[in-house]
Amino acid sequence: MRVNWRLINAARNSYAALFAACSLYGFNLRPADVPGADITCYSLNSLNEPSYRDEIRDASCITIVGGPHATACPREVARYADYVVVGEGEFTLPRLLAQLEEGREGPVPGVTTKDGALPADHAVLLDAFPPFSVMKGYIEISRGCPFGCAFCQTPRIFGSVMRHRSTGSISSFAHRYRDVRLVSPNALAYGSDGRRPMLEKVEKLLASLEGNIYFGTFPNEVRPEFVTGDALELIGRFCANTRVAFGIQSGSDQVLERIGRGHTVADGIRAVELCRDHGFTPVVDLIMGFPFETEEDESATLDLIRWVVRSGHVRLHAFIPLPGTPLAGTSPRSVSPRTEKLLGRLALEGKLTGSWKDPAIRFSRLPSDILL
Repeated sequence: MRVNWRLINAARNSYAALFAACSLYGFNLRPADVPGADITCYSLNSLNEPSYRDEIRDASCITIVGGPHATACPREVARYADYVVVGEGEFTLPRLLAQLEEGREGPVPGVTTKDGALPADHAVLLDAFPPFSVMKGYIEISRGCPFGCAFCQTPRIFGSVMRHRSTGSISSFAHRYRDVRLVSPNALAYGSDGRRPMLEKVEKLLASLEGNIYFGTFPNEVRPEFVTGDALELIGRFCANTRVAFGIQSGSDQVLERIGRGHTVADGIRAVELCRDHGFTPVVDLIMGFPFETEEDESATLDLIRWVVRSGHVRLHAFIPLPGTPLAGTSPRSVSPRTEKLLGRLALEGKLTGSWKDPAIRFSRLPSDILL
């Protein structure tokens, strides 16, 4: 049975992880630019999903779709795909492939079809699956998030309990790289429950790695309240990055409370100052256009942007009402012409980047050399 993987730039790390997982069960996910026999697999997010909907519907092979959009809208996707993998795919996808190869019928846990759905009966133990094999990718060190931010799909896909790959497993794969880049929803939460850092676990991890280690920067940013002097000293001692990235998300405490962010603007300001004092450039993620944002909230975020860019960099994103989140179905608020003008000037000066003009950028920012 031939199994193809539809190559999509935004899903390259998913391909690396699922290629490795499926290989454990004897399935080879062949890269493909078009759907082909016998089976073609897709991983889609909510921005690129419309571009592939007709292709999947018209494909003359069995189609399997997973990814953030499929997890958020499984019944919708099941209208045009044969099988929809909901949530984590490392065990579910090989399980489904095995059933198809053997010609067995009946529902598979974690899979939705037009005939119905069966909930997943497991959670993935990260150490049970390699982060990559032949198709190289980043090393995922943690999964899940205890903070239920209203705009974010992560806790809805991976749950609110953090799971971590062991230090030994991480270091055994990291030695294959000269530049070590890790994946985590909050790198400084490694080894912890996600709410209170355990820096001794972070130190043990960093001490086990060799090469140029990039920690606390894309794709393993941190939360601002986790940025402390001790944490920055660890990064400075072991790591190669000169930037530390974290999301403050808004300059308004009222907005932060509405989205359930779990920290204040003051926490973000403190993180920026600590980075500056320890010789790091702070890279701050912010979002504009929440549906309940007022002119005063917008002005507060603009004030924060002006302050941050004096010693750091801002990545600004337009709010996207992602399916499966509490803010799904809401309408983004447009920013004022005055704000647009200021943002444009800061962008021209190289002080501000992000997807504030084109939201799709946020879902495709993987470097071209991820599959080396």
